[in-house]
Amino acid sequence: MKDKHPLLRLAYEWGVLVLGCAIFALGFNWFVGPNQFSIGGLTGVGQIINALIPQIPIGIMTIVLNVPLFILGWIFLGKRAVFRSLVAMVLSSLMLDGIAMLHVFTPMDPMLASVYGGVFLGISMGILMLVNTTTGGTELGARLLKFPFPHLSIGKLCLMIDVTVVSVYAAVFHNIVNAMYGIVALYISSIVMDYIIYGFRTAEVVYIISAEYAAITNKLLEMDRGVTLLEGTGAYSQKGCKVIMCAMKRNQIVQVKLLVSEIDPDAFVIVCKANEVLGEGFGEYTKNSI
Repeated sequence: MKDKHPLLRLAYEWGVLVLGCAIFALGFNWFVGPNQFSIGGLTGVGQIINALIPQIPIGIMTIVLNVPLFILGWIFLGKRAVFRSLVAMVLSSLMLDGIAMLHVFTPMDPMLASVYGGVFLGISMGILMLVNTTTGGTELGARLLKFPFPHLSIGKLCLMIDVTVVSVYAAVFHNIVNAMYGIVALYISSIVMDYIIYGFRTAEVVYIISAEYAAITNKLLEMDRGVTLLEGTGAYSQKGCKVIMCAMKRNQIVQVKLLVSEIDPDAFVIVCKANEVLGEGFGEYTKNSI
């Protein structure tokens, strides 16, 4: 979407924002709330306060608790990202309370609720992160923690924060079982979120050792793939050889293996999964990257 018209890009980002908020509110009301799970974060804190003071809606309490985080976000993330996150936080909170007013979902099997609740919440947070937006709370806190802990993924940071809140929830209400189901939901949501955020950046790295390296290299270049030739030495033969290294999208692997087998059936091929590939033809890294 980066190369699209600015208005189309804007429409896309705000469309994703509304969709993410709707998925979050639906997932919470359908799976989390009726089964009295805590999903951590400031929404989890709102659950605790709502249980103690039922007159205070969870959505409204979440808005109030988010204020300090948004002030920090304004300082470190910039006003544009914080403004959209502020809109997402208010919208998701209003949707959360609105859906609760329109329909009361009944409890279901706890494990089923924790699995599907985790999927819904992970999808909502993941797609919001793709447009540099959060619903506040845990996700905004994770974005801020990404600065001092760049080696940790967003999903892991969210999981750390949320598990802490869930533990407090369990201690306050003496309900270990529901807390355990909540942690299952959080773990699943962290996996789904990381897959959505980082999954499109994953690729495969292929190492090919063949006497026909020149022909194979030419074919890879015809596929518009970047190729690097490494110098290698056989440990047994002590003979020098060329090692082809090439990063590519997952859906190109079969085609590459077929062309290598056609050129040199005896070629030695190693296929490795790369968690992230940055550079021309792939992603790019900035100091605010997630």
